[in-house]
Amino acid sequence: MTEPFVRPDVRAFLDMLKANPRPKMTAETVAAMRPMAPAGMAMLEPPVGDLAVTRDVVMPGPGGDIALRLFDARAEREAGPAVVFYHGGGFVIGCIDTHVSMCAEIARRLDLPVISVEYRLAPEHPWPAATDDAEAAARWIAENGAAFDRAITSLVLCGDSAGGNLTLVAGLALRDRPAAVPVILQFAIYPRADAGPDRGGPSFAAFGDGYGLDRSDMAFYDQVYRPIPDEWRASPVAGDLAGLPPTLVVTAGLDPLRDSGRAYAAKAIAAGVPTTYREFAGTIHGFLGFRRAIPSGQQDFVTVLDIAKAMIAESLAAR
Repeated sequence: MTEPFVRPDVRAFLDMLKANPRPKMTAETVAAMRPMAPAGMAMLEPPVGDLAVTRDVVMPGPGGDIALRLFDARAEREAGPAVVFYHGGGFVIGCIDTHVSMCAEIARRLDLPVISVEYRLAPEHPWPAATDDAEAAARWIAENGAAFDRAITSLVLCGDSAGGNLTLVAGLALRDRPAAVPVILQFAIYPRADAGPDRGGPSFAAFGDGYGLDRSDMAFYDQVYRPIPDEWRASPVAGDLAGLPPTLVVTAGLDPLRDSGRAYAAKAIAAGVPTTYREFAGTIHGFLGFRRAIPSGQQDFVTVLDIAKAMIAESLAAR
């Protein structure tokens, strides 16, 4: 079998991970990792950079208060779209603070306010708590732009990894019962669109060990998150995708979740959804968040954000 192409900076990063293995994922490991996760991600991400506004807001959620954070490159702006961002982390780790660099870059490149959502995590809050919070946050943001001093006229749903899953789930929920303002783009970054343990396609077997996101970690995440794979709120690819807003799906060529994203994009296209699929060769799951450790990911991020910006403009022009 031919060895897959691996970018030089990705190979160096994988060699570093191999030389410094972390402990097996357990409930104890998660408890130890969560407080350290923001500092750990800060070592892998570029600096946050300049922003005009960073503001914390709290909203009522279905299981208690949900923390939100606004990132905006402009102090003031006219009425327009806002990005609702859902962070990754296997539904178990991750938080607003682990994804500040990504959110800041999205805010600058799209020239839109980005509102990051602190949804509930497993094992304390198994599925569907995260999906309930993701939907509730999108609906509340649509109705409460004043809480951010922004007049919000439409939503862009966006997230990476587990957050990519929540993006697609929230997109289905808001299609079926629209929010106060429309969703004009769903932007899923290396999502897990299929929660079935044996439905990840060839990429799951080919890249499930030694490429940054291992099958053993995913098995632990599923064990504590406890999704029901055939439910669309766990596996959005299982839903009827007709009538969804324009969709952008981004994957990595060496990601065990790659084929999950491919399958979702293919089904969306077959359902008549305006869809762009962009796969980046030679790189791994999480590469857009590891841009300090994997410098080639910065140009990749610019590329996909340029695509997203064009899709947003097209969607707005069509309304």
